[in-house]
Amino acid sequence: MEQRQNLTPQQALLKAKHYCAYQERCHSEVKDKLYGFGLNPNEVDQLISTLIEEDYLNEERFAISYAGGHFRIKRWGRVKIAYALKQKQISAYCIKKALQQIDPEDYLATLQRLFDEKLRTLKNEKNTYTKRQKLQDHLVRRGFEADLVREMAAGIK
Repeated sequence: MEQRQNLTPQQALLKAKHYCAYQERCHSEVKDKLYGFGLNPNEVDQLISTLIEEDYLNEERFAISYAGGHFRIKRWGRVKIAYALKQKQISAYCIKKALQQIDPEDYLATLQRLFDEKLRTLKNEKNTYTKRQKLQDHLVRRGFEADLVREMAAGIK
């Protein structure tokens, strides 16, 4: 288990700036980090405000970066990305804004690519219903909208 450090607010601010500069962070991650430095709630709130004012912390920028990265690299769908952002206590406005940044053509192309990859792994499945169900389950687990997935799987023979 990680030991709590006892830092002064000035030391904690310096560490938090490095933490935020390294990669985009959400407010909850930074708060957890600051509490780990042994600060009290008033000090944490004050440091969070300072980080926001100095643009080290920006929830909208974090959400856009997170959504883009998880879509491009992990090939997650909008549903899974939105859920993950909610878990990180990101506002509904920022989540909506981040999801709008995902190019619709790229989104459908990625869905099609995942669909084709999974279909290849199911080529020995004889039962059409089972094949369609496995495909749909796989793509919905990846976070793609169920109606899009159903529409795509409807053409399976």
